[in-house]
Amino acid sequence: MHIPSYAHGTIRAALPTMPTSRQVGGLDCCLCDEPFGADLAAVPLGPTPTSGLFGCRPCLTRLVTRARRTRDTARPQDARRAREESEAWLSARERHLARLDSVRQAAEAVTGLARDGDIGALRVAWLSVSLESAYTWVPDAPEPPASVDREGPELRDEAFRLDLAMMTAREAVAERLVYHLINEAQVEEPEMCEELECPEGCSGRHDSAHIDCGPDAVFDDLTEHGITVEKPQSEPLSPWLASLLGKTGAEEKHPSLPAVEEQAPAVLARYGIDAEDTDVLVSAAAAGLVADSWREGPLGRIQEADGGPSEGEILAQSVDLYRRARAALVAARDDGPEALLAFAAVASDVDLPWAGGSRFMLRTASGSVVAEFVRHVGDRVRFAAEVMREQGWRAGLLHGAVSAASKAPTRFGMPGWPDAVASAMKRLAVLDRSGAPEALADLSAVEAALLEAPDRLGADTLDWISRQALLG
Repeated sequence: MHIPSYAHGTIRAALPTMPTSRQVGGLDCCLCDEPFGADLAAVPLGPTPTSGLFGCRPCLTRLVTRARRTRDTARPQDARRAREESEAWLSARERHLARLDSVRQAAEAVTGLARDGDIGALRVAWLSVSLESAYTWVPDAPEPPASVDREGPELRDEAFRLDLAMMTAREAVAERLVYHLINEAQVEEPEMCEELECPEGCSGRHDSAHIDCGPDAVFDDLTEHGITVEKPQSEPLSPWLASLLGKTGAEEKHPSLPAVEEQAPAVLARYGIDAEDTDVLVSAAAAGLVADSWREGPLGRIQEADGGPSEGEILAQSVDLYRRARAALVAARDDGPEALLAFAAVASDVDLPWAGGSRFMLRTASGSVVAEFVRHVGDRVRFAAEVMREQGWRAGLLHGAVSAASKAPTRFGMPGWPDAVASAMKRLAVLDRSGAPEALADLSAVEAALLEAPDRLGADTLDWISRQALLG
């Protein structure tokens, strides 16, 4: 007699806790205690077909019927409970997203008011206090019940946007209040105006646009309070960039940033990049930012280690980061070099699954090399921001574009990428693709995806393409 799995629990519950010797010996049914005979066959219940307890077919049929009825009754109840849990979760999720969005908008509004200067400094301070209170009162993200699929990235992404908005608001408020205190402490004829060479009729009110103490003044100022911090050395130019920009050995001893505005256009022209085309320049700069901060350095050791990302996963993630780098560079035009921090935060996120359907996360790699990787990303992005801060937005783009022209002339986002795709498609068309991923069946769709969004093909497909060395 077949006993369905859903009836096992019901049968176990009906078994006697202290069976008789006749029941153990297989002489009597352990459920109704009737003796087995010609009219009542014994059905073994285990643990083996010849030992343990035995039941009769009528008793077992009755228990299986009861278990089936219980199961069928529970199904709609489980479905109703799952539906109620899903509705409650969606409602809680929407409420949390709405709160995150409201506080983010409030942070952006405070940033604007702090920078405009139309309201007093004291009012800005109170706005900052009330904003911090609202941020503190944001509850932890709700957890979905077991009956609901795990949540998508919306909660995490919205929380990340809120954190960025809070960072920007705090910076704006701090700058406003710092210069307010400085201005309030000045005498009627401040000596600062002489040092700053202010125009005649200056009111004596200054802000960050007028005052720049240089990179090392803070260390000298701290010594007046008994605090000694070693001055950092400015990051020198890498040898390849020094040679491209014509730096001499004597000049290289001085780690000041190069005047890329003067020489970079000529360098880029040799690589077929028009420095006067802003859209092309931004794309090349984004490719350079990814190459400098992410593709170089410790990523190679992370890839070589056990469980490291494949070439396809790296290509998919680099394309996703290119788009983020481009968006950050465009935002930096109006919001300043600090906008590049958004790219750095994603590029160094150790818990972020990579693009293209990859399950790889940096946290799974060795702790020491991951820490070095995160530092490398931060250092390179800060260096790019410093070029932009010192010499302007266009100079920052030129610096990144020169880097891309030298290191990644045929990568995604560069003018050489369409030619690389065309060459790859010619070779792909004559290859035996019998064991290739299904996504490579339609070559026209593959070519369109490679040109527009290679990560759309998926990391596994890009890995197959990389193994054939189709893209160089």
